[in-house]
Amino acid sequence: MSGIPLTDRHPFVRRIQSIALFDLSEAERAALALLPLHPATYDAHQDIVTEHDRPSRCFAVLTGITATYKTTRDGRRQVVAYHVPGDVPDFQSLHLKTLDFSIAAVAPTRIGFVAHDALRGLFREHPRLGDVFWRATLIDGALSREWMLNNGRRGSFPRMAHLFCELMIRLDLVGLVQDHSCELPLTQYELGDALGITSVHVNRILKELRDGGLISLSGGRLTVHDWSALSKAAEFDETYLHLRRTPA
Repeated sequence: MSGIPLTDRHPFVRRIQSIALFDLSEAERAALALLPLHPATYDAHQDIVTEHDRPSRCFAVLTGITATYKTTRDGRRQVVAYHVPGDVPDFQSLHLKTLDFSIAAVAPTRIGFVAHDALRGLFREHPRLGDVFWRATLIDGALSREWMLNNGRRGSFPRMAHLFCELMIRLDLVGLVQDHSCELPLTQYELGDALGITSVHVNRILKELRDGGLISLSGGRLTVHDWSALSKAAEFDETYLHLRRTPA
């Protein structure tokens, strides 16, 4: 049995529901609820998996936030994705024997490990759930393409605005946004590693966003004050998220 109670309101289940192209059956819901997730807690900046690992399990983010990253030989880091509760950041390890990336906790984070064999058993019994998990992996690819465009062709101001729009929507879909506000414990260094700019530049852009009345980011909490202006500045189009919205 699962070590973690997975109700319909749990971020992991909400994530699956938000991307499935069909309504989950009672049997599929029950199978998800019994998925054997084994909990573990990681401190901020602690690696969960590292490049060249050969894992026999995946993990779901339960609370907190994680970052997939790559590093150069001289230690410079590039964050290539953030993962919020409900995400399974390393699902591709089910078929890729050796990881070509690392994933670390950005803040104190709780995850649930699930053995590859347990997932394979789930997909044999419920093939449609296998389709949903692979759809999630394809969406991860869409996010990577958008991040490449964002960092490669947008200026620093729309680049940061776009990141905040994306994270706000992804957190909202798993029930973690209230009154246009959510927990987002990203430091200026974290933002710099994701956006390819210095922490000094991050501080300058955050000030512009605050002074423009678009957002505030304080104490690890992001509040969007003007979604229309923020999304316009970001040239944000949520199509790449390929989400099927569910009621909050």
